[in-house]
Amino acid sequence: AIMAPARRARPPAVAAVALDLAGTFGLAGIAMLVWLTTEHTVFLYRGGMILLSLATAMTVAAAATPGSVIGRVLGCQPLRWLGVRSYGIYLWHYPIIVMAAPPLGAAFGAGRAAAVVAATVTVSAVSWWLVEEPVRRGRLPRLPRLSRATPRRRPVPVLSVGGLGLTVLAGLAFLVPRLTAHRQPESSAARPDANSVQTPAAAGRHAPAGIPGAGGTSRSPVPDTRATPNGHAARPASQAVPAPSRTSCRSVVHIGDSTSEGLTSPAYLPNPAQRITARYAAAGVVHQNMQISGGRSIVETLPGQQNAYTVAKHIIADGYRGCWVLALGTDDTADVAAGSNVSLTQRIQRMMSAIGNQPVLWVNVKTLVHSGPYSERNMTAWNRALARELPHYRNMRIYDWAAAVRPGWFISDGIHYTSSGYAHRARMIAAALAAAFPAAGHA
Repeated sequence: AIMAPARRARPPAVAAVALDLAGTFGLAGIAMLVWLTTEHTVFLYRGGMILLSLATAMTVAAAATPGSVIGRVLGCQPLRWLGVRSYGIYLWHYPIIVMAAPPLGAAFGAGRAAAVVAATVTVSAVSWWLVEEPVRRGRLPRLPRLSRATPRRRPVPVLSVGGLGLTVLAGLAFLVPRLTAHRQPESSAARPDANSVQTPAAAGRHAPAGIPGAGGTSRSPVPDTRATPNGHAARPASQAVPAPSRTSCRSVVHIGDSTSEGLTSPAYLPNPAQRITARYAAAGVVHQNMQISGGRSIVETLPGQQNAYTVAKHIIADGYRGCWVLALGTDDTADVAAGSNVSLTQRIQRMMSAIGNQPVLWVNVKTLVHSGPYSERNMTAWNRALARELPHYRNMRIYDWAAAVRPGWFISDGIHYTSSGYAHRARMIAAALAAAFPAAGHA
């Protein structure tokens, strides 16, 4: 006898209503989290993911209950159609988003987003029809045997081989231009001029010979004025004097985040002469201490890493006396935008308090990112905070990298640089150090 499949028993009416109510709240919670949060929202990592898991569990429990309203709603034909093809949508959405990315720094836009969704669903439906469903049912066409004498072997699906080949070719076509973009030869670019380095007015102050602005207290109220490293009033860029080529800084500590990693990387700069260590040496620096780590900020600490403040404190505790180059601020700015309660100004003050009255060249920041914590708007806020603090520190200079960098030096993320960009950045930071703290006879 053929036994009929057992029918799932329905729960009591009260339980069914309670589950539907819980499922409704679960769906509403999921929709709110999708609408109101992004991958940068701090709330997600402070309990938001747990709430999402609970909301999902409530929804699934209601949908799996026989006769539930939530089950009927989520089981409607359009959603079932999407569900059957959801794995293909999961696989295809990312490469389509990458290939449809807008020009660097531009917004994605509602029209482009709608086109990406439509393309993802369409490609997923086609791949389900041509690949997934035939594979499930064993209906893929087979390669013909070359001759009767050919030994019998397991047939190779034609579409699978063709799909794999097309995928490899598409991947190469997509990746090769981006990988070779990191190997662009260095082209000529204007040297940074004296106006790229902003300094507080030096009138009435005394500094150690050869290192202007190194003496005095770490922080003091002074007028908000600007001058070139030789103390004269800043001129328009068209009238700028050439930057000095040698610095009085015999020792330099360079503390940087991921925007400095390419400055010393053989992968980005195969020619050692283009790396910042060689540029510093050519400018007269004898002793170098490179403290570069991706994701580094002044306050936050990543696993296995020290923040910039702690690094500086340890170096000072070991008896270091010399100059500092701080290529920081990109990650600090993003951390503040993501919800840190330590402000931009507090971060600058904390770093300067660790260094004391030793000469500091601070490289300001720039991105081409349109939105999110790393957006250029946030980077501009950091640069303004640096400029506001500048008059309070006689030993501090700012290199205006944001004004010098060119859009073509950035890679596709709008934050880091190509090989050409890093070559320019290394040369120009070293030149800015010489302009900020020139050697005797080079001022």
